[in-house]
Amino acid sequence: MHCLVHSEHRGSVRPFVNFNAKHDAEVLHKAMKGIGTDEDAILMLLAARSNDQRQQIKAAYKKAYGKDLVSALKSELGGLFETLIVALMTPPTLYDATQLHKAIKGAGTDDDVLIEILASRTGEQIKDIVKVYKKEFSSKLEKDICGDTSGHYQKLLVILLQGSREEGVDEAKIEKDAKDLYAAGEGKFGTDEEKFITILGNRSAEHLRKVFDAYKKISGSDIEDSVKGETTGNLENLLLAVVRCVRSVPDFFAEGLYKSMRRAGTDDDTLMRIMVSRSEEDMLDIRASFKKKYGASLYTTIQEDTGGDYQKALLYLCGGND
Repeated sequence: MHCLVHSEHRGSVRPFVNFNAKHDAEVLHKAMKGIGTDEDAILMLLAARSNDQRQQIKAAYKKAYGKDLVSALKSELGGLFETLIVALMTPPTLYDATQLHKAIKGAGTDDDVLIEILASRTGEQIKDIVKVYKKEFSSKLEKDICGDTSGHYQKLLVILLQGSREEGVDEAKIEKDAKDLYAAGEGKFGTDEEKFITILGNRSAEHLRKVFDAYKKISGSDIEDSVKGETTGNLENLLLAVVRCVRSVPDFFAEGLYKSMRRAGTDDDTLMRIMVSRSEEDMLDIRASFKKKYGASLYTTIQEDTGGDYQKALLYLCGGND
């Protein structure tokens, strides 16, 4: 339990203390009434509420005004700002399920989204996503993913979808796992992908961190280098994401955010998805990691890369400058 309490407070967005759903619904109603929309009032209010509180505001709004808050917001807003506000109004598990559905059901598969979500979510979160996906899209997530992927990449996605990593550290297995990984990759001609998939897909994160240390002693190089040297394409990207999340989930997301901004044109889908889904999880740790890794704060990087109400809302989610 101790762990849980700690992680609760690593988000930048926390439940608003003197929360009153009815009052908030009125504020939003006023902000959308009359000539022009008060975007500032909308973003300041919603960014300062937890997702759970936003769901209560949604219920209070429907009760008071007889219409859906999200539809009302959509009719008043536009562009990236609208997309971000709608994302904030979506329960986290449904948001993940919807992102996955979009990634699979579009033209071609958005593998980056599959990889990011399935590599980074906890076993519990993944089990919930699978349930919500079935309810929302009357289809099995595993079936949809299998219809769109193949090979070892598909096998590892299916393992991750089970959301059932082992618990704790098995001291007796550390050395053996490290040797098996070495023998499966650098130590042989051709690669035994099955071994990589089974070990990286099933062992606990703390166990794997010890395996990675042992691996470095045996091979003289990091497991990442071996993955890069031995695999390609989607399998390589997924294995690397799993390894990075095992080492540090905040580091993984800091890197994702950096890449989403520091290129020609901003990858707003990724930027938004990470800022929304990590705002109540570990945004404070992501910010610290970002600063350490890139020497700039996440806050100023968002400022330089985005604009308007969209930028303001992202900065609220970021929660402060480092």
